[in-house]
Amino acid sequence: MLKKELRLQYAEQRKLLPPEIREQKSLEISNRCLELPIWDYQFYHIFLSIPEKYEVDTSFLLTVLQGRDKDIIVPKVSGKGQLSHYLLTDATVFRTSKWGIPEPVSGVQVPPERPEVVFLPLLAFDLGGYRLGYGGGFYDRFLAKCREGVLKVGLSYFGPIEKIEDTHSLDVAMDYCVTPEKTYAF
Repeated sequence: MLKKELRLQYAEQRKLLPPEIREQKSLEISNRCLELPIWDYQFYHIFLSIPEKYEVDTSFLLTVLQGRDKDIIVPKVSGKGQLSHYLLTDATVFRTSKWGIPEPVSGVQVPPERPEVVFLPLLAFDLGGYRLGYGGGFYDRFLAKCREGVLKVGLSYFGPIEKIEDTHSLDVAMDYCVTPEKTYAF
């Protein structure tokens, strides 16, 4: 299927999941992440969920990272198709953006080369490890600036489709994608 069709289909599938099922699946995804070989690193980039888009709730994973004393980096939209990145501290203040994204107001900015593990939002993914986002290219641009070997971990309520037909050279494949039922390695 093509990206445009997949975006509509998977946005609707997420929306149809009852809130208690989304919460349970988010917890299962977080628990399954504990089985990944990613916990020897220090700097973790994590997206903060957009409730209006019914995204995987990353608050469970955030608690795991804090409990393991990891340095946590969160994104903020800083321009057309661009993200800036901030270290999460006890003093970090968040404001919801016009897109419904919880973002840091200010703080210690971190270069895109710093994260060692990046948790990725997505609508769908395929067996080749390619993710389908919302179409803005924010994460593909960010990942292109990351250090070589950064671990890319997608989080999805649903399993993979066979192939996203219209991937292109700027799409960045993931290393793992975690669903409630299974972890996929690419």
